[in-house]
Amino acid sequence: MDKIISFDLQADFGFFKKPDVNDGLQLSYNMLHKPALLGILGAILGLGGYEEKGKFPEYYERLAGIPVGIQPLAGRHEKGNFRKTVITYTNTVGYANKDGNLIVREHTLVRPGYRCYLGLDPEYNEDHQKLYDAILSGRARYVPYLGKNEFHTWWEPERVQEYVWEPFLPENDFRVDSLFVKQYPLKDHRQAPDFNFSTLSAVNDSSFAYFERLPLYFKDDPGFVQYELAEFAYTDWMFKLTSKINGLFQLGSKSYSDHCIIQLF
Repeated sequence: MDKIISFDLQADFGFFKKPDVNDGLQLSYNMLHKPALLGILGAILGLGGYEEKGKFPEYYERLAGIPVGIQPLAGRHEKGNFRKTVITYTNTVGYANKDGNLIVREHTLVRPGYRCYLGLDPEYNEDHQKLYDAILSGRARYVPYLGKNEFHTWWEPERVQEYVWEPFLPENDFRVDSLFVKQYPLKDHRQAPDFNFSTLSAVNDSSFAYFERLPLYFKDDPGFVQYELAEFAYTDWMFKLTSKINGLFQLGSKSYSDHCIIQLF
């Protein structure tokens, strides 16, 4: 991995359908997940989607190895949760509905927004180079969307960031700024907040911990495409120096005067 960049995706609405609900109210994942992000990257490059049964889509076969990180955008969520509303769709076309009108209700995200981090090797991988150039210039072959093609999304090229980075090795208590895979109960690794009597303020204060079971990748069998799920967390907790969270990177300027810590997975 040679470069780490980020770009911000946001839209008025989003819907990342949970596959375990097919009748009644359709539910959405709250967070953008890696398979959905890979689909957006495939749209940017103009790669093929689901075209042949028993075969993974072209974008997944070519881009699945890209390490990604995801962080909900500040000001668009409340403690990790996006506002949601139920939208009802009615199809009254007779040839589409033998048993009457088709009514679909979807639990839809309102004003979702995500900072997407990518670990790229433009020098050695042609797809990575094209993706790097397209994101920095704000170009896409197909219009990207957040889960459904009526929920168009875009990014501002001037807000794309490229980072100086290094693997994160904790020397003190630390906080993770992005979503990360939860490998064990976190409460045992949380640094308890203290009170500083000289400044009359809380130290290491925190307010929330958000958890969601999200798709991480597709299972190996392309004939029956299913998600492999993992437990994710997003929190403002401080973690103890001894806490072990794999895949962390420290990003920032050359002086690291302003830095963040993210997980790539």
